[in-house]
Amino acid sequence: MSKLDILFIHPNAAGKIYQDLAQEYSAIEPPIWAGMLASHCRVKGFSAGILDAEASHLSDEQAAARIREANPRVACFVVYGQQPSASSQNMEGAIGLAQTLKDAAAEIKILFVGGHVAALSREVLEKHAAIDFVCQNEGVYTISNLLKTNLKDKLDQVDGLGWRNGGVVLNKPSPIVPKADLPVELPGIAWDLLQIKNYRTALWHSYPNGSARQPFAALYTSLGCPMKCSFCMINIINRQENEYSDGSAVFRYWDPEHIIKEFDFFAAQGITNIKIADELFVLNANHFMKLCALIIERGHKFNIWCYSRVDTVRDQYLDTLKKAGVNWLALGIESGNTRVRKDVTKGRFEDVDIRGVVNKIRGHGINVIGNYIFGLPEDDMASMQMTLDLAMEMNTEEANFYSAMAYPGSPLYGIARKEGWKLPSAYAGFSQHSYHTQPLPTKYLAAEQVLAFRDEAWLKYHTNPKFLDLLKTKFGQVAVDETLRSTRIKLRRKILEEPAIAR
Repeated sequence: MSKLDILFIHPNAAGKIYQDLAQEYSAIEPPIWAGMLASHCRVKGFSAGILDAEASHLSDEQAAARIREANPRVACFVVYGQQPSASSQNMEGAIGLAQTLKDAAAEIKILFVGGHVAALSREVLEKHAAIDFVCQNEGVYTISNLLKTNLKDKLDQVDGLGWRNGGVVLNKPSPIVPKADLPVELPGIAWDLLQIKNYRTALWHSYPNGSARQPFAALYTSLGCPMKCSFCMINIINRQENEYSDGSAVFRYWDPEHIIKEFDFFAAQGITNIKIADELFVLNANHFMKLCALIIERGHKFNIWCYSRVDTVRDQYLDTLKKAGVNWLALGIESGNTRVRKDVTKGRFEDVDIRGVVNKIRGHGINVIGNYIFGLPEDDMASMQMTLDLAMEMNTEEANFYSAMAYPGSPLYGIARKEGWKLPSAYAGFSQHSYHTQPLPTKYLAAEQVLAFRDEAWLKYHTNPKFLDLLKTKFGQVAVDETLRSTRIKLRRKILEEPAIAR
């Protein structure tokens, strides 16, 4: 049997990242980037496989045994998540499994690709001896060009590669895939290498679908983001030598006529729960409206969740989005305080009637999930309370509450390093739900104050009688019961268990 050229690996750190929520409540999302990179390698004539250790609930030892059995030339750890910031927290599982694999099979070359390693390529290679190579950006061309070598010679000619030659060597950057080449270089996700039955969506996403969380699929219809919010690291893929720069705002998308093939596949498989993982789906009307029209034309019936900015929603879009199956729009509201929002470069939000936009969306039968951040640099207790009050007032069908993090690759990370703010000591500390969660302090508050407020706000929102009445009216008693059951899972927080810091 011929040797597998490359095995793409999604590690399993769900327990460390989500604590007890991992057992039933956290989503298990398909590794989109692993699937796209596998398709790219096949296009280039290489054999590829995927091991999703999280979806298969494998321990590091079990996963390492599977990798050894596959015996690839390269074991590529794809350290991405379904949102840009998830890369850093997923390093927790990737490093543990990489070390286990290196101890068991030193001859297998280990490559890392993902947002975290793109942001901190040199640091990752210096810190982790088990890693042989890293990709400095999104990694598409770097991976296939590395496979053209014997993994020993002419490595200096592989653009975008980080490797060792006595010390760490970072080759010149590799270009990202241009929009015109997306259908050829990244033609789709290698679904045949994944077990779709293993994936489940978030609890709230399933409510319009009778609370059935499986089957579930996710995909990108576009890559990148034209915005430059200081707390986000999505634009790190275009950085040059400055590890803490904000990169370039690049937005690329597949033509609707190409991407509709993925939706046709989902429909044929009986998959209705769909997440469009684009950072901003409702942005370019020539893209998303055409895609929605194609879905409607085919008569597909989906339960779709996607993302929009508050200031990109237009009345003329909403009927089409709903008819295409968009039942959830996730909005980055971030803060209820204009001063706080402006400080993190969220654009023209001070001119947008947030309440009016939310009501308009819901008036078209689309549910809203509001995303809020506590602990942005200008936050104090009063502004955080304003954010919670706004969330409670609008009482959307779901709300995510985050504490501000300095994700590697974001402008905020550069500020945190410059100011000497405490950063997570473990990769799991970049998770919003882990024991080691380490948010940023603000100009006025300590990190533990921010995290305590976030946790209390989440519980208050999800046990609010007004919210529970909304769930029962729209989705039935099962939605209420499951929501309340999830609130009984208590997250332990290391910084909240430590002795209080004198202030």
